Amino acid sequence: MPQEFSMQVIARIHSDFSTKFGVPRQSGLVDALEATVVFEPAFRNADALRGLEDFSHLWLVWVFDQAIRGEWSPTVRPPRLGGNRRMGVFATRSPFRPNPIALSSVKLAGIQQTAEHGPILRIRGADLMDGTPILDIKPYIPYADCHPDALGGFASVPAGETLEVVIPDALLPRVPAERLEALRGVLAQDPRPHYQNDPARVYGFGFAGMEVKFSVDGGRLTVTDIQQKAD
Repeated sequence: MPQEFSMQVIARIHSDFSTKFGVPRQSGLVDALEATVVFEPAFRNADALRGLEDFSHLWLVWVFDQAIRGEWSPTVRPPRLGGNRRMGVFATRSPFRPNPIALSSVKLAGIQQTAEHGPILRIRGADLMDGTPILDIKPYIPYADCHPDALGGFASVPAGETLEVVIPDALLPRVPAERLEALRGVLAQDPRPHYQNDPARVYGFGFAGMEVKFSVDGGRLTVTDIQQKAD
């Protein structure tokens, strides 16, 4: 018998990504990425986090709110496979699912009490766009959640080699020092769609209030411009 369940958004993430483009394809790929989890007013209760400080990593259960469709398809085209081969939706982490739910493992960098938002979580390595709604938070438990002998199917190894990132000296002062390592890490993962490989094309994405433009030739990514985005 079909059933429907209602869920509440308990928190939203505040990250450096204003758009989907540039967000790492999996959590944990860029440890230098920092973000905060800010709870909705009804859930700003420090008691709900009691004991969480004893865990190093968390599971975030969240919503693909930028990829909701009216209908679902039993097969999708994973970017990992060049976008030209279909796989079963349940054999992928595609956002286009019967229920647009995602799961990310992140590092807990700290719990901070604030006057404006109550307790917030400082996390590292998240693969979420700014403002993404979070449905639940669970502790990562090593003995139950880590399976060293697990098989990874067509995604058993990271997608390709990381790129050499070149940021010209003239552009470096435009990047806040505390964001430089994270930006390099994001660019090294090659934000381009896997099926695009045009060295003459210039790509751009929003990151930490900046508009970053770059091109890729072979294994070398060169930043061509960095501008502060207008508020």
